[in-house]
Amino acid sequence: MLIKHPTDFKPSEITDESAYLNRRQFLAGSVAASAALTLPAVTAAADGGGERRVLQHVGPAGHNQPTPEWLKQPLAQTAPGPFSTQEDVTPYEYVTQYNNFYEFGTAKGDPAENARDFVTEPWTVTVSGEAENTGKFLLEDLIKPHQLEERIYRLRCVEAWSMVVPWIGFPLAKLLNHFKPNSQAKFVRFVTVYDPKQMPDQRSPFRAIDYPYVEGLRMDEAMNELSFMAVGLYGRVIPPQNGAPMRLVVPWKYGFKSIKSIARIEFLRTQPNTTWEKANAREYGFYANVNPTVDHPRWSQASERRLPSSLFSPNRRDTLMFNGYAAQVAHLYSKMDLSRYY
Repeated sequence: MLIKHPTDFKPSEITDESAYLNRRQFLAGSVAASAALTLPAVTAAADGGGERRVLQHVGPAGHNQPTPEWLKQPLAQTAPGPFSTQEDVTPYEYVTQYNNFYEFGTAKGDPAENARDFVTEPWTVTVSGEAENTGKFLLEDLIKPHQLEERIYRLRCVEAWSMVVPWIGFPLAKLLNHFKPNSQAKFVRFVTVYDPKQMPDQRSPFRAIDYPYVEGLRMDEAMNELSFMAVGLYGRVIPPQNGAPMRLVVPWKYGFKSIKSIARIEFLRTQPNTTWEKANAREYGFYANVNPTVDHPRWSQASERRLPSSLFSPNRRDTLMFNGYAAQVAHLYSKMDLSRYY
């Protein structure tokens, strides 16, 4: 997602992350992400004899987002999940302070500043459409049945920067199966909560996009083993600026597909019209698969800046097809022209 309307700025106007982070006096000497293009795309948590400990990725003591009582025990029992990259994890300060969440503002630092008092407890999710089990559900009831996992995924933004994030959550397929979608369900539509009292851009006359925010997946994409519902990161409950209390993570797609603060799920027969398609379909297609061979109309997607980076240490690397997850997802698009269905 972009800081302005898609037609309002040039690629050179995108704020360099180092300028933003330096203004907020972030810790000097953050560990640079390693160049890992020679590593396997993903590895199971058991690789290397299962030595990796989930809680090695824990947020700093200053993390003050309250954890609901019902979520404390599931978080404490988080287990290593499959498909985690062995690349260096992006420092916590970058993951939680450099965000696109337009409901709380369009600058990278706005969400962390403006979402501090975002109330997410209690939270309900309304489910409708082509499924047997529909209605309004408490988030607690949807999450409690699942063993939480830590999955360390690459995150690639359409703006050509990237992170590596230790998410905590559970497979999206397990959630969707709870609702028992029928044979007519070909797509899943997700909708962010609409709450103008808490989300300043939703009530602004100069709002950047139409609200509520809408995203969607084809059913086979949604049921893929990589699709993930995140409720935490860095061993803790997910902060508001990162999509509390529950967000989607689809790591082979550009970040704007991973919708935040989900309040509605709908099973559809036809492809939903998503927010960024409505804003500018020429630049933001429904599929939004990470593809170094298909450029954004105004900049190349062949490479990316891995955070942390700076003007003198840009930490650029080649972009991987499907963000490095081709082994798990390429078959979903084997008969599609990805330069047309982008």
